[in-house]
This record gives sequence, C-alpha cells and structure tokens, in this order.
Amino acid sequence: MPTITVDKAALFKALGRDYTTDEFDELCFDFGIELDEDTSLTERPIVNGKQEPAQLKIEIPANRYDMLCFEGIQLMLNIFNRKITAPQYVLKAPPKGQLQTITVSKECERIRPYVSGAILRNIKFDQARYESFIDLQDKLHQNLARQRTLVSIGTHDLDTIKGPFTYEALPPKDIKFIPLNQTQEMDGEQLMQFYEKDKHLGRYLHIIRDSPVYPVIFDANRDVCSLPPIINGNLSKITLNTKNVFMEVTATDKTKVEIVVNIMMTMFSQYTSDEFTVEPIQIISKHNSESRQVPDLTPRSTIAEVDYINACTGVDLSPKDICTLLTRMSYTARPSKSDKNIVDIDVPVTRADVLHQADIMEDVCIAYGFNKLPRAFPKVGATIAAPLAINKLSDVLRIEAAMAGWAEVLPLILCSHDENFAWLNRKDDGKTVVRLANPKTAEYQVVRTTLLPGLLKTIRENKHHSIPIKIFEVSDVAFKDPSLERKARNERHFAAAWYGKTSGFEVVHGLLDRVMAMLKTAFITHEEGLEIRGNGSKVEYWIQELDDATYFPGHGASIHVWIAGKDVVVGSFGILHPTVLEKFELRYPVSALEFNVEVFL
Repeated sequence: MPTITVDKAALFKALGRDYTTDEFDELCFDFGIELDEDTSLTERPIVNGKQEPAQLKIEIPANRYDMLCFEGIQLMLNIFNRKITAPQYVLKAPPKGQLQTITVSKECERIRPYVSGAILRNIKFDQARYESFIDLQDKLHQNLARQRTLVSIGTHDLDTIKGPFTYEALPPKDIKFIPLNQTQEMDGEQLMQFYEKDKHLGRYLHIIRDSPVYPVIFDANRDVCSLPPIINGNLSKITLNTKNVFMEVTATDKTKVEIVVNIMMTMFSQYTSDEFTVEPIQIISKHNSESRQVPDLTPRSTIAEVDYINACTGVDLSPKDICTLLTRMSYTARPSKSDKNIVDIDVPVTRADVLHQADIMEDVCIAYGFNKLPRAFPKVGATIAAPLAINKLSDVLRIEAAMAGWAEVLPLILCSHDENFAWLNRKDDGKTVVRLANPKTAEYQVVRTTLLPGLLKTIRENKHHSIPIKIFEVSDVAFKDPSLERKARNERHFAAAWYGKTSGFEVVHGLLDRVMAMLKTAFITHEEGLEIRGNGSKVEYWIQELDDATYFPGHGASIHVWIAGKDVVVGSFGILHPTVLEKFELRYPVSALEFNVEVFL
C-alpha cells in the first residue's frame, strides 16, 4: 500500500477541525485507510533553524489513485464527513472557443501509440501545491504507470509554448532540445549518454533506448516540449508563477492513459479560478479514426442490486438508504424508477477502481460503518472453515501419490504459448487458452491448459539427478468460457510424469489404477464399457487407444469414465513423442498421465 505524507496542520485546516491522533486514526479506519504515523508524537529534526512541521503518514489502498495526494485525501474525507458534496467536474472551452490540438503521426504506433491531455487555466500554485502536483505525478508513474512503461506524464507552462502541438516519432539524431534544468542542447543519443548514470532518470532510459525512433512532442514553433517517457524540455518548465498548465500524457495502454489524465485534472482543478473546471484538448489522428476530444469527465453509469448489498452486509437497507450512504463515498445515486431492487449509480471519474457491484457494496459498508454491521455466531451444527470438496479430494490424491513413491512439484500456472501447444504437438484453436494482454516475458504468455509443460520443465531443470524421476502435480488449469461472467474457468487436474532409461509406461498405468481404486472407480475393459452404456449406474473406467500427436503413435490412451449415465473422457496417458522430448531437452523416455479431477466430486 502506498504511504502518503501530508502536512498535519494543513490537512486539519482543510477538514475544518483539529483531531487528536486517536480521533484521526479512527476517522482513517472508518474510511478504509490507515494512519501509519503522526510525527508530532516524536522528536522532529531542526531544518534552517526551525523545527520540521508535524506530518501525518497515511497508508492508501493501492486501487485508490485519487487519494495519492493531499488534495484527494482532504476532498474524500470532507465528502465522507458530509462537509461538502462530491464536486461536479466541468469541461470548458477557452474564451475564443478554439481548442488546443495534438496531431499524432503514424510513426508513433511503432513505439508509444496513445496520447491524451488537458489544460488547467488560471491555476494558483503555492509551494505546497506545487510539490503535491509533482509528487502525484511521481506516485502515478511508480504505481499505475509501472515505472513509466505504460504511461508517462508531461506538464508544461502553456504561456511559454505555442499550439497547435504535434506528437511524432523521429530518429534520435533528429531530436534536439535543452532538457529540463539543463543549459546545453542535446540530441536524442547524447541525452541517453548524459543521463545513463543519473539515479533518477537512468532507470527509464531502457524504455525507448533501443528503438529506431523516439517519441517527441513539438509545439507550433518546433520547440520540443518533451521526450516521453524520459524528460521534458527546459523551455516549458513549470514554476510557482505558472498560471496555465498544459498536460500531455503518452502511453502504451489505452485505458490507463485516460485514468492518469482524469486523476491529475480532477485533483488540481480545485485550484483553478473556476473551481473544478478543466479545458479539453483535441487529439487528431489523421491516419486512423482515433481523433477525439479529451478528457472525458462524464461519470460512468452503473447499477447495484439492493438484495445483493443487503445479503452481503447483513442489514436491511432501502434503496433510498443505500443512495444516501453512497453520497458519502462521492457517488451520485438514486433508486431506479423501473425496478425497486435496483439503484442507479453515477461513478465519478476519480473512481477508476469501481469495476463491479461488489466494489459499490464495499463502499456502502464503509459509509454505514464496518463496526456497526451486525455480528452473529454460526448456527449450531454449521460447518465452519471446512475445506472445499475439490481441495479435500486433491489432498487425498496427493497423499496417495506420495505414498506410492512419487514426488509432488508446484510449477507456475503461467507458461509460454509454445510450451502449452507447439512443444506438445498441439494446435491452438483460439477458443481455449487464456492469454495475458501484457506478458512480462515470453515465458509467461498464457494460463496453462495442461499440467504437462510444468512437469516436463521441472524434469528438465533436475535431469542431473539420479533416474528414474517420478513427479506429480494436483493443481488448476484454465480455459476460456464465454458463458461465465469472467469469461474463463478453472479446472482441477491430476498429472504425473516418469523419466527414466525405460519408458515406464506400466508404472504410470499402475499409478492410474491406484488412484482410480482410491476414487472407488473400478476398471473395466473397453468392451464392457460399451455394454454398460445406457444402463450402468456404477462409476467405472476403461481406456481406449488414442491418436494424439503428444504421444508416441500406438502408445497413447484416453481415459473414459462411466459416471452419472454418461461416457466422459477425463484425460489421457502414454509415452511422450520424441519431438516433445526434444523441445524440452530430455534425453530419456517420458511417460505421462493427466486427468480432470472434478468429474469425481
């Protein structure tokens, strides 16, 4: 959780009263944040002959980007305390009606494709506000923007530059300007060398350094405003005397760029002459249909179910009560005219963390008071903290496999696309695997649909140990499922692999028989399986020859279970194909087994 340090006296002045440490601690707890430290209770250092002012260190939930600064904390606490109502943010064009524009070149798609921004007119800075303005940018860069890789913010004194602006991507040698707080002009390559050992900026150079083109924002005079995500130009440097702030935000993530713009604008628009007013700008993309006016400060419309909120909280709140409580959390809410069980809600742009009615329910609990929620002991005979059936069954399987002499392993649930498909001689139909939108590395591209890659990689990393190696895993795989709310589902699998100088097929088969016996699933022949179809009531299993490229031809079998009057294929086992072994760098044969555990619940 990020920790925000604020001036104690300034915050209490903004809140309209002085609090004791215990009182403020209780207010923070009630709101869902935490007072980490009150420096007035400790000895403070002497700075320039004066004792350092008392400060409050407050821990903020990682999802509350709107509270990463003094402005957000005081605003939300005042709304919570019913001192003020949630502000209504206004977009207002400049007096002459002509919006500033940023024209985006096609080359930007090669490196940092998205740009947004806005203008704060007639803002009034003092030292504290200026420092908070800079600090919020740093906080967003470190958290939401993932060290500037996803989003970077550039803020400029609009009176020192001239629109319209252009966002381009040029070779490093073609970009020349004086960087912020410097006196010497540099081109892109010189700048990289100059900041290579800089403790602050050096860690961001890798984001664009190896690219053939660097992103750059020019004003109408071709003066460089910024080289995102590294540094701004010195020409447009913001000072305490700045009256009009032009902010441009470049990104590789379309959603986060708008969140960052909205947070910066809403937090500091309270210091403009027209309070909570923001001047929009026009983004012009001539090469595609992305031209738009930004930012969009319109609240998002959503709904919440009264029954759901009451069921989760254990109280009996009317729609009107829920609406009243939500106003303390900066929402605008009203009972639905068409359904008594629905509350219509406007989510402010400051609350990008609200994704589901569960988030709204949590805010109702905060406004109501967690300590006021009803408490009840479980009823007599109720099962408390009992394991889920699937977990209990999984533990039984683990014990049986371990007692049979197999070692359990726990690989990661993420793997590369090739490991999950090509290396197993399987094809991706595009409807099965869950892909990561922004994988950290090529090794973590998808959520596995089989446990085999993890087992084989474990053997690969331990093949210097004595053989045979016998390992197993009981864990989850994931599949796409459009019928579900989250469009995906988990499935618990059991898998085992034998690695040795012989194939070990009979050993893996024996493990399958032992596990099935423990599951009270009797073995029958394929012919017997055909006979019981339609009239069998017992849980029984048989195997059939399987034509699967993962296994050596003629040495693979599918596992069929007759359960609940149905023939269900639950898994497969066999000797892995030599090409599979080659991909995973294994010298000796491997026999593997995998089946779905959930059908036995």
